[in-house]
Amino acid sequence: MVEYHLKQSGFKVVKAFDGASGLERAQKERPGLIILDLMLPEMEGGDVCRALKANPLTQFIPILMLTAKAEEVDRIVGFELGADDYVIKPFSPRELVLRVKAILRRKGTPEEGGKVIQAGDLFIDADRHIASIKGTPIHLTSTEFKLLLELASNRGRVKTRGYLLDRVWGYTYEGYARTVDTHIRRLREKLGPAGDWIETIRGVGYRFREEGE
Repeated sequence: MVEYHLKQSGFKVVKAFDGASGLERAQKERPGLIILDLMLPEMEGGDVCRALKANPLTQFIPILMLTAKAEEVDRIVGFELGADDYVIKPFSPRELVLRVKAILRRKGTPEEGGKVIQAGDLFIDADRHIASIKGTPIHLTSTEFKLLLELASNRGRVKTRGYLLDRVWGYTYEGYARTVDTHIRRLREKLGPAGDWIETIRGVGYRFREEGE
């Protein structure tokens, strides 16, 4: 069903029916996006995701988790493994296709300004799609980088969760506001001490603080 609806929308689809072969095909084909079920034979989806993110050849490929697990803790685990988005079964094929297009759109859209943003030891290079601390690159997913750039480009301005969902994920739905919180937490962890540049504005959203604050 997933393959059918993606092909109907003009996508070329490569299939795998278990985790091990899926990982092998992803490493060989290096697709533009991976739809990954967590419940897989041979090798669980979570282990596949870890392996993909640990391999320099596949670590920047966006991953859309597809699973029957609806608990929030499972969704958070998926994001912490490096997933860019999460769809729960049963799902609307139309929603799935829209999510795929949104992920690919934010991955392929040139960032505005072609600039390098500096905040202390943190450098964000929009053109090269790289964030680094003291010259050492930080391994961010495409969604994490887009989120960081969105906040840093609007330094000092508070951005609501709904705004960030629309700008970074390409959709707005209150039920997914927790997605923003999870990604912010993961982003701060990866940034280490530089994560303090991202402030939580309780009851509103987040902002990238001004220099000297």
